[in-house]
Amino acid sequence: MKDIENEEGITIEKTLAIIKPDAFEKEYEILDTILRNGFFVLNKMKIHLSPEQASEFYEEHYNKSFFSRLIHYISSGYIIVLVLGKQNAVLDWRNLIGPTDSEKARESHPHSLRALYGKDKEVNAFHGSDSLESAKREIKFFFPNLVEEPVALENDARYFMQKYVNPTLLKGLTALCHKKPENPVVWLADWLTNNNPNKPRIQEA
Repeated sequence: MKDIENEEGITIEKTLAIIKPDAFEKEYEILDTILRNGFFVLNKMKIHLSPEQASEFYEEHYNKSFFSRLIHYISSGYIIVLVLGKQNAVLDWRNLIGPTDSEKARESHPHSLRALYGKDKEVNAFHGSDSLESAKREIKFFFPNLVEEPVALENDARYFMQKYVNPTLLKGLTALCHKKPENPVVWLADWLTNNNPNKPRIQEA
């Protein structure tokens, strides 16, 4: 999952991002910000984690004083789990969401996502993998069938689109033409979610 150069062009890292319950209702404007900052959304799911699932995901924090509050918070409502792709995805996503403490973020990084949507150090609206190793483990937790190798891109991203997006999108657009729904955009978004070739391990909401 490390960013490298090869004969096919530029490759990208993958990182895991979570929009936590307190920012869930702002999903679409947050996704717009993510895309405008050059990220690809490689996978996406909506889920309401059980306390047991949340404890498994955050097991590295088990002995810390805030563990029980963290589990209660992250399992208190729906979250959006994203696999983001970009050169330097891990660092760029961490920079975009800003410092862990949302109150401090409003002082030092006022345009960061946590400054805009978070409340404090614990209710901070977002999660981001802190390293490539963590990203690999966290992505596998939610999306065990996702290909782990770097995604190869040409400079204009055509390689990525042709190999990883277009085949599924073409099927969805064909189904859309046959179905002719009243709201084609919403229908297609739901179809792509339901027909994602990389099925998550945890059942979606």
